[in-house]
Order: sequence, then structure tokens, then C-alpha cells
Amino acid sequence: MGFPGYQYIYGPVASWRYGRSLGIDPVSAAKKTCSFDCVYCQVGKTVLLTDQRSVFVPTEALIGELQRVPPVEIDQITFAGNGEPTLAANLGEMIRGIRNIRSERIAVITNASLIWRPDVREDLALADVVIAKLDAATETMFGDVNHPAAKLTIEEICGGLRVFKKKFKGRMVLQAMFVSPNRDAAAGIAKRALSIGPDEIEVNTPLRVSPVKPLGPEEMAGITKIFREICAGIPVKTVYEEERKKSEPFCRESTERRRGKESA
Repeated sequence: MGFPGYQYIYGPVASWRYGRSLGIDPVSAAKKTCSFDCVYCQVGKTVLLTDQRSVFVPTEALIGELQRVPPVEIDQITFAGNGEPTLAANLGEMIRGIRNIRSERIAVITNASLIWRPDVREDLALADVVIAKLDAATETMFGDVNHPAAKLTIEEICGGLRVFKKKFKGRMVLQAMFVSPNRDAAAGIAKRALSIGPDEIEVNTPLRVSPVKPLGPEEMAGITKIFREICAGIPVKTVYEEERKKSEPFCRESTERRRGKESA
């Protein structure tokens, strides 16, 4: 199934978390552009590692593409893609533009690297759902797992997440991806998550093709148990407990460039 001419939109994809999701890539660079170079990234290494915001995709061009989407069932429109969505300086403008022509809920999946910035928090506040990454409890682990752009710190990020959560009127989810380097850090990450107070926590391991191996169901069950004990009262979901659905995207090549390939 293919629809030619789409540069900034991909999917729809069937998410174990959010139903049938239409992806928006507000960076859409030919080379992966991100503020992190995570060891597990399922779309490959970061080519341009930066924490500087810029306009990569004109808002009008994105809205024009969205107006040409065929009439398929969509539960959510999700900003993600081949890089960090909050690097797009016009992210807020894009969200407002989509609201004018679509009725689905709007989500942003972010690594939270820039959430310490007031302008980024203002843009994210326009979404219905914000899914923010938290893979580390210490600065050393942050460097080992996420390989951030210079000057970014886990303390600054966690502080920004706490400020954002206090004012955000939508649903905030924290997402922790576990691989070998942080497999023993569940308690520390869970304590940081508790201090932020999200509406939900997602405990993941990379089940799509990744440079590193995923943790198995037994290990993930132990990590999930730690989160549920420390973060009692906050719903905790984990990838092995949820049904993994299949989807048929508009353009498979474009979708795999943004999400990585499904494991065999």
C-alpha cells in the first residue's frame, strides 16, 4: 500500500500503547538529527547531534500533506520521527495547525532533552498527550545510555519534567527503555519517576530491530515489579504484557526510516 508524495507523514502504525497512530516527523532530515545518540536507537546512529532548535519543515507544507491523507481509521496523531521533535522550533505552530483540520488526539514522543526550556514546555503543553523518555538515574548512566549533546544533564531534564507536569492539562507518560547498561538501575529510575509524578509509566525494551539485544520477559517482569512497588498508585505498563499489533503503513520504507524494522 503506497501513497506517493509524503515527506513528513508516515504510518499509520499500530501501537501497543496508543492504537492506530499517524506519525508526524517535524524534523524530516535526510540524516538523523537528534539531541541524543541512544545506544538502543532503532533508527540508527545520530548523524547531527544538536540541542539547537530550528525550523526544518514549513508548517504550511506539513498541513498540506495532512490534508491529502486518505480516509483511514486513525486514533492518534503522533509527533515523533527520525530525530527529536522538540528540535522543531515551529512545533507549537504545527500542533495548532493540525487542530484546525483534524479531530484526533495529538501526542508528542520526546526524549525530554529540551524540556528545561520554557519555550519547549509551551509547545508541548498544546498536545493532548506527552510521552517523555527517562532512561537513567545518574549523570554517568545518562551519558552511557543516551549519549546526549553537550551541556545536557539528567538533573536539568528531571527538573523540567517536574515543572511541566505541574502545569500540563493533558496526559503525561514517562517511558523508560531498558537494555544491558541500565538493567540494574530500575530502582533509581523509578524513584526519579515518582518525584515527577506522571499519569502513567511505560517500561520498555527494544523489540524492533536494534543495535543492542532486548531484555527478556523474565528480566522485564522483575524491573516492572520494582516500578510498581516504588511508584505505587501510578499505572505501569510493560511491553511484554501488551498485545503487539501489526499495521500496513502508507509507505513501508518511510515508516521504517522513522520507527525501525519489526523483529522477525
